Amino acid sequence: MERYLCIHCHFYQPPRENPWLEAVEIQDSAYPYHDWNERITAECYAPNSAARILDGEGHIVKIVNNYSRISFNFGPTLLSWMEDNAPHTYAKILVADKESQQLFSGHGSAIAQAYNHMILPLASRRDKYTQVLWGIRDFKQRFQRDPEGMWLPETAVDLETLDVLAEQGIRFTILAPHQARQIRTRHSRLWRGVEGGSIDPTRAYLCHTRAGRKITVFFYDGPISRAVAFEKLLTSGETFAQRLLSGFDEERKWPQLMHIATDGETYGHHHPHGDMALAYALDYIESQQLARITNYGEYLEKHPATMEAEIIEQTAWSCAHGVGRWETDCGCNSGGHAGWTQQWRGPLRKALDWLREDLAAPYQKNARQLLKNPQKARDKYIGVVLDRSAENVDRFFDEHALRPLDLEEQIRALKLLEMQRYLMLMYTSCGWFFDELTGIETVQVIQYAARAVQLAQELFGDHREQEFLRRLSLANSNIAEFGNGEEVYARFVKPAMVTLLGTMAHYAISSMFSEYPEQSTLYAYDIERLDSRHAESGRPQLILGHARVRSHITREELHATYGVLRFGDHNLNAGVRAFRDQQAYDDMVQEASSAFSRADFPECIRIMDRHFGGVAYSLRSLFRDEQRRALEQILQSTLAEADHGFQQLYTHHAPLLRFLADIRQPAPQVLRLTAEFVINSSLRQAFEQPELDFGRIRRLLDSAQHEGVSLDSAGLEFILRQRVVEAMESFAKEAGNMQRLRNAQIAIAMARSMPFTVNLWKAQNIYYGVSRKILAEQQQRGEQAREWIDLFLSMGDLLGVEIASPVLEPAVTV
Repeated sequence: MERYLCIHCHFYQPPRENPWLEAVEIQDSAYPYHDWNERITAECYAPNSAARILDGEGHIVKIVNNYSRISFNFGPTLLSWMEDNAPHTYAKILVADKESQQLFSGHGSAIAQAYNHMILPLASRRDKYTQVLWGIRDFKQRFQRDPEGMWLPETAVDLETLDVLAEQGIRFTILAPHQARQIRTRHSRLWRGVEGGSIDPTRAYLCHTRAGRKITVFFYDGPISRAVAFEKLLTSGETFAQRLLSGFDEERKWPQLMHIATDGETYGHHHPHGDMALAYALDYIESQQLARITNYGEYLEKHPATMEAEIIEQTAWSCAHGVGRWETDCGCNSGGHAGWTQQWRGPLRKALDWLREDLAAPYQKNARQLLKNPQKARDKYIGVVLDRSAENVDRFFDEHALRPLDLEEQIRALKLLEMQRYLMLMYTSCGWFFDELTGIETVQVIQYAARAVQLAQELFGDHREQEFLRRLSLANSNIAEFGNGEEVYARFVKPAMVTLLGTMAHYAISSMFSEYPEQSTLYAYDIERLDSRHAESGRPQLILGHARVRSHITREELHATYGVLRFGDHNLNAGVRAFRDQQAYDDMVQEASSAFSRADFPECIRIMDRHFGGVAYSLRSLFRDEQRRALEQILQSTLAEADHGFQQLYTHHAPLLRFLADIRQPAPQVLRLTAEFVINSSLRQAFEQPELDFGRIRRLLDSAQHEGVSLDSAGLEFILRQRVVEAMESFAKEAGNMQRLRNAQIAIAMARSMPFTVNLWKAQNIYYGVSRKILAEQQQRGEQAREWIDLFLSMGDLLGVEIASPVLEPAVTV
């Protein structure tokens, strides 16, 4: 009996970018990381690209790229973020697909995904079609091959969706066992019911669509998949392996495919070190020849489906009520909020459906004036989304425009296509998945809708927002202070909106805190500074200028003048307006500069108000990341003053704090907080010094222990981890340099001595890479290299590395 094993991981994160900036802004809940994408990359996506296999003593003996031995899909919007923000991990994912082709008879392990995680059974036919096309096109650009399979978001399915997949050449998809209705042997007339998840998951099934097409469906093993996700099966790699093997049955006479499917984040984010359990289980099964590791494409080539299946339409893997989770208060929720309902789901979807249908005809009518085929242009627009370069956009217009378009026509065409993009993004499934209308995922999809509304109003000059808000107001929040969808829109969505004038205001204000070159880029905008005047009078400062801002996305541009008067700290007054003419600008500069030079600041404000039409901007107008940087700069002197005061107070009363700790008496809160602030601040400063002072750091840690001070473990670990990586990278550049080796050794030893665990994952990777390149060279030098070798081996002990065993696998160039 042939036994095959395939583990599928669905890697995906809800899109988090500001729709107007095309970038993810800082998310404090992800501390110490910038945002949740970055945090989950560190906890899951990166570790799975270099997962550890340990020996019986806990030493690392092998590092493997899990992606090369599993089946996987990544959400295209997540990969887009990774390409720019986690390029090393992104490259390892692409490498893994190439490696898997070598392992699995030419079949890559990566499969595609419908583009932005839309629940396809609830989508219009035209959206299904575009979502599948965009998913395929995104996959082909990244993996440089056609996808064999496609993951359906939430495995939500109907026959029309399967028909679209088959029409576009997709050979297979993966569904939950409870989505099967009945099965039969091919060409037989007798069906056997398998509702309730009783289908045998160890073989492939052929599914016929109403249009006469066919596609293979794999129904994953439900119980074992649930055990991985929810029953702590990943606490032991060997236990995991044995549970996987339990899915085989000697009584089956066909080549069995034991396969599971879970969220990929299970392996590292939801279950710390789940990546290691996955690596160990696969290695154990493969080395013991207990089953052949495979992927769906290879298995399907060797063993095409001999059975047929009918699916239950309008079903998904994460809803017991079909697809109710994305349109009704079906009862599915995250739990933990007694008394909450999800009645807001229905009105939210109806509001978005209205918006989509209301804009369908205006899109067609207006696009026909500019584009040969509006629907085909929309389908091909993913090529522009993937490459916004001017040359590529020009090629798009060469192919799809009715005629050579002038700049205004290009802007109009791009706005129409962007409107269509956001009318799809607003259906991202996460908006309905959780419990509350004000959740970040739900606010995100409303922001997408708001961007579509904004573009529509710019294009068609109507007041569509008012009707959209009326419909949105029918969605009620569970939190009384947030009211309904209209209030949520006003509180959380409207402030995030950006216009070209608003972008110029951001540029003007942030220029008080950052020095920009003449040509600069702010998120999705290029800014060319044409003139700037800067004056200071003690703490007050004045900046006046004019510049041109241009959108990367729509090519729309604005020539504007700006002025910022800052009195110190966060107190400033700013204005912007479209550029009128040079004389008006020169007059404003002369008048405002003259008033400022006389220190007549009220008059300066009146002049700016007159010139800028009384519309004022403040520090609140800055985009979130720049606002944070500006505030950090403003607070520097304040924090330095506070730090000095706390240091004095702590130094004076430290003996008392120790005495109180010795006699087990609680310290007064003010003294306890003072000690906590000073010790954590001092440790951060010590970790950031060019040379680590081990003695000082040890004394600070001793003080924290004796005085019962709580350490900011997450923040301190993050800083120290970076220092270790810097030391290791410096060593790797000149591995034979004894001093660099010593510096790295000191940093690692310090990390190991901390009262909190420092993540040495990247340092271990660097060590492995160096050991492969240089250890043999040093050994050939004989006694001359003895000190280096001894120190290097002791570093391996500190890192928990056994370099005598096989190490990193051969690199594959992307």
